[in-house]
Amino acid sequence: MGRVFWFRTVRGSLAEVLSDHDLASLGDAYVNFVYSLALSNRKRKPVGTKVKGSVLAEALRKAGLRDCLGSGMSRHALADAAEALIVYAWLNGCLTLDESVAIMRTAEDAVEGASVLLTTAKKRVTFP
Repeated sequence: MGRVFWFRTVRGSLAEVLSDHDLASLGDAYVNFVYSLALSNRKRKPVGTKVKGSVLAEALRKAGLRDCLGSGMSRHALADAAEALIVYAWLNGCLTLDESVAIMRTAEDAVEGASVLLTTAKKRVTFP
């Protein structure tokens, strides 16, 4: 099955992606969807849930991306940055939905899963 979106989004740098509020907004829905699918798969029944901002903020730190952002950022802003990078990688074909779900499903916990997603996205995303 092909991609379900009709556009690519291009940013000039990792810092630009991490600070993009539009990407963070879409990323919030995407990350929650991925996590809900992973839990549904693991529990073998439908589950709809949200990933806490504290989980994403910790995953961003664990993935070594905290230094790419300014100091004094709130946990919410760090979570937004994580969501922005994950959805940016998906939008640009660097990370598939199936792969994202598999990573979250097999991770020991949500922090580890999100950290692996972020690390994978960081490695695969390229900038002009």
